[in-house]
Amino acid sequence: MGAMNAEELAKYKGVFVFAQQVDNVLSGISFELVGEGKRLAEKLGTEVTAVLVGSDVSGLVDELAAYGADKVIVVDDPELKNYRTEPYAHALASVINEFKPEIMLVGATAIGRDLGPTVSARVQTGLTADCTLLEIGDFPVNPIPGKEQKHNQLLMTRPAFGGNTIATIACPDNRPQMATVRPGVMQKLDKVEGAKAEVINYNPGFTPNNRYVEILEISKAVSDIKDIMDAKILVSGGRGVGSAENFKLLEDLADVLGGQVSCSRAVVDSGWKPKELQVGQTGKTVRPQLYFAIGISGAIQHVAGMEESDIIIAINKDPDAPIFDVADYGVVGDLNKIVPALTEAIKAELAAK
Repeated sequence: MGAMNAEELAKYKGVFVFAQQVDNVLSGISFELVGEGKRLAEKLGTEVTAVLVGSDVSGLVDELAAYGADKVIVVDDPELKNYRTEPYAHALASVINEFKPEIMLVGATAIGRDLGPTVSARVQTGLTADCTLLEIGDFPVNPIPGKEQKHNQLLMTRPAFGGNTIATIACPDNRPQMATVRPGVMQKLDKVEGAKAEVINYNPGFTPNNRYVEILEISKAVSDIKDIMDAKILVSGGRGVGSAENFKLLEDLADVLGGQVSCSRAVVDSGWKPKELQVGQTGKTVRPQLYFAIGISGAIQHVAGMEESDIIIAINKDPDAPIFDVADYGVVGDLNKIVPALTEAIKAELAAK
């Protein structure tokens, strides 16, 4: 993969985001990426364009416009009804080669983690996966004597080495600058009803080949677990809770608060709770208004998934637990005594009202 010359680089303009839809419903990450894309586009004096890929999806354009998309490129074809790597990669790579975006953002969902790397290889550019922060700035960040410092670069920040350090990565010599972003990290903009976007219909043509898989059956797992990413209040437990049965204490607290229970990776690994409830780098990124970290030591991988919570309350018997470094309020003591007492106090307070 050779570097592009200045003339080639200059042809790439604008911020594009992949607007993921499943069964003709836009995923939440689509709106988060449009919001983040808009923020980056303003710094570059350009626009944000959503790329909508599917079959009979033009009805979703106005929703993307309402969340801030200036333009929407619609690739609509019967071959794109369900997500399959080959036709979707062909669609997005063709859009990139035709419209030449400077930046291309994709959600780090099951679909995006498959699509992003495939497309970046096809258009011969780099990809930074699982970004938690995107900025426009200079690269190298600190000038190096004798080396050109480029401006208006996309600086992509992600956890590295198992979350023990943070790496900032740039792609100065190729375009587009591509990143996948995990859901729940970026903020969507407030919805503006009636906003309109410029619509561009584009179809590169789809000829099934031996890389087009045939979908024989789609079976949807039915889960009655509410998504912890939507919760306003989370009562989260770690290894310190002690057992699956002991989570009843946390469930009682969540019930009186009208919140939900979540957990750390150790709890999932022990088989006490399902993976859907896991917060952290290998779980979900959450931003509730109130986050209880109960019996959670606060490994950097867990903190990465909840540090944006408005208020964090930690309960742990170890006064040196790293969770206290990020907590707004900390209680050192036995959760078996503190949690039930807290639940009762809240119940009494609510009853008095």
